[in-house]
Amino acid sequence: MSKIIATGAIRGAHAIVGKAEARLKEAIDAKGPNEEVHFPNTGYYLPVIYGLTGHKIEKLADMETTLKLAKELLPEVPSESFHLPYLGETLDAGIATLFAEEMIEAIRYVIGPPPMNGLWLGAADDVIMRERGIEFVDGSAPGFAAIAGQAPDVATAVKLARELQEKSLYVFIAGADAKTGISFGDQLAEGDVQMGWETRLVAFDKDIYGHIYSLGFATRAAMAFGGVQPGDYQRILAYNKNRVFAFVLALSHVSDEDYATAAGAISYGFPTIAHTDIPQILPTGVTTYEHVVSGIGFDGIVQKAVEVRGLKVQVTEVPIPVAYGPAFEGERIRKENMYVQFGGQKSPAFELIRAKDLSEVEDNKITVVGPEIDEIEEGSAVPLAIVAEVAGRKMQEDFEPIVERQFHYFINGATGVWHMGQRDIIWVRISKDAKQAGFKFHHIGDMIRAKIMSDYGAIVDKVQVTIYTKEADVLRLVEEAREVYKQRNIRIAGMSDESVDTFYSCTLCQSFAPTHVCVISPERLGLCGAYNWLDGRAAYEISPTGGNQPVAKGAVKDAAKGRWEGVDQFVVDKSAGSIAGFNAYTMMEDPMTSCGCFECIVALVPSANGVMIVNREFSEMTPCGMKFSTLAGAVGGGQQVPGFIGIGKQFISSKKFISADGGFQRIVWMPKELKEQLKENLAQRCADIGDPDFINKIADETNAVSEEEVLEYCTKVGHPALTMESMF
Repeated sequence: MSKIIATGAIRGAHAIVGKAEARLKEAIDAKGPNEEVHFPNTGYYLPVIYGLTGHKIEKLADMETTLKLAKELLPEVPSESFHLPYLGETLDAGIATLFAEEMIEAIRYVIGPPPMNGLWLGAADDVIMRERGIEFVDGSAPGFAAIAGQAPDVATAVKLARELQEKSLYVFIAGADAKTGISFGDQLAEGDVQMGWETRLVAFDKDIYGHIYSLGFATRAAMAFGGVQPGDYQRILAYNKNRVFAFVLALSHVSDEDYATAAGAISYGFPTIAHTDIPQILPTGVTTYEHVVSGIGFDGIVQKAVEVRGLKVQVTEVPIPVAYGPAFEGERIRKENMYVQFGGQKSPAFELIRAKDLSEVEDNKITVVGPEIDEIEEGSAVPLAIVAEVAGRKMQEDFEPIVERQFHYFINGATGVWHMGQRDIIWVRISKDAKQAGFKFHHIGDMIRAKIMSDYGAIVDKVQVTIYTKEADVLRLVEEAREVYKQRNIRIAGMSDESVDTFYSCTLCQSFAPTHVCVISPERLGLCGAYNWLDGRAAYEISPTGGNQPVAKGAVKDAAKGRWEGVDQFVVDKSAGSIAGFNAYTMMEDPMTSCGCFECIVALVPSANGVMIVNREFSEMTPCGMKFSTLAGAVGGGQQVPGFIGIGKQFISSKKFISADGGFQRIVWMPKELKEQLKENLAQRCADIGDPDFINKIADETNAVSEEEVLEYCTKVGHPALTMESMF
């Protein structure tokens, strides 16, 4: 391997470890050895150190052990004439670098300067990690690019960011050019590019040390979704090489500290692709293909990185005049940047899809009935009806709402177009920039048609879309749409687990949690909240060999607990024998496994003889003495943990919710925000059990933050769980 890279990386590692030692002394002198240290709202301590060593750093003094290990890993700096024939010592230096960088960044949260500053976000908490981790599980995010340095100019930086977004990649940004002090993040900000987790352009830190957050994200993925235990460094590194498709893009001058950080990334299987003419390491081994490839022009650097990392990127060609891809789904269009809007209580608006006979649909017919964007005054609120008619030999009426729900993602994929809501509560905005680029109302139909044919081509053969922008048409058609919505609700609400012979699996998360098998029934949706029974059936029709497979229930083993012979056999087969089966309606005995993508966690509250529910958005302490992030680490990874289950939010109002344990009336605590989110469904469930005021008997963080306070509150309001049979 190149002696220049080896010498630079080892020399950089020595410098960074030295800085970590100095910073640790400074912090201990200022705050004392017992000062608490952590990244905010994470249950993984300092994740790279915790994942690779199993060492829990909870206070400054705990860093002494890691600092010692980092020093032990450091090889001597070789002379310029010395040639290292293998990567071993350089990789050791890279791991020492990562340990030191993680300590430096964590200390910044203790004595400053804080890493969060303007566009720089600092460490990602576990809520973000799990929300975004789902996208790596289902393939909507094929990988991430870790960018260091600066592009030659702002225009090139923006072009590069858009190319990465169009390939659906996350872009993690840290490190400025060592000579100019300008970073890629600075350039995107100057180019008025919207950054943040929503757009997949994530600026961690202006210092190169901030890429420890990129590698921390990857490390947590292995532990949260892959079931890898802390300290099992070989599996952590192998998991990332084989499952987390990431690479480093070095855009400008590479310093010794950059070399050292890149060596740490290579240990994870993440290669470096550089624009500058640095020495290359072309033999394979630690990474899938080449380790370091350099001298690549900006026009080809993204494609080269995809090739070197072995990424499989699927991009749908959508015939519109603006950039398109999932990375643009999180864009926001502020009022001052808006050209026109629809709905959002500003004007009537709705969207609807209808299944038709093949003879009734003319494929790729996109029609605008009413004024086009060129005929609309800037700043207007315009009525809108999006009516898509689809036909296919395998298309069924039951599939209509499944495809219709995707309109949100189809439309949001265009940069400069923003969509939220569904059915008759949508809100759409088109920006001035999109209008200037030539975007018109008919392009909404083009996007919908292209994506339906791409994503649902197995069941849909023809698509025609009509866009209505006259108020009289919209008001007339919305009443017809509401009747369709009503009939759909009746059809889905009438289904029960007993009314079908087949459930559907979802094994999409096995790419992260190999032993997890999610089984979806009419009354229990998937843990991530994204798939219900009808979705599973539709997905099987669309892709018969995909992650959603039919599961024949078979003979009943225990009707009350929800256990069937066919389901158990399926779970045994798909978990490679790791799981013997599960009970669908109890959390106390052989509950369903959890992957880590769950929307909520249900946990036993013994003293109140009930359960608490916490959603991932709630970052505070819960009555069981653990935050969501800590609970998730214990429950996820494909484990069965009696007394704890991961669930989708809508399962809370299901009649089958822990029905074998006493059901809905066992809930003694949940965050106020979650109550509000599910207000209508919870009110209906309270009416079903004959206790309309039951929702007010459930404690929340405003009246109980400990288990003792939950019991006190439940006693005060006469909660029924206190008089029910013991959950044990």
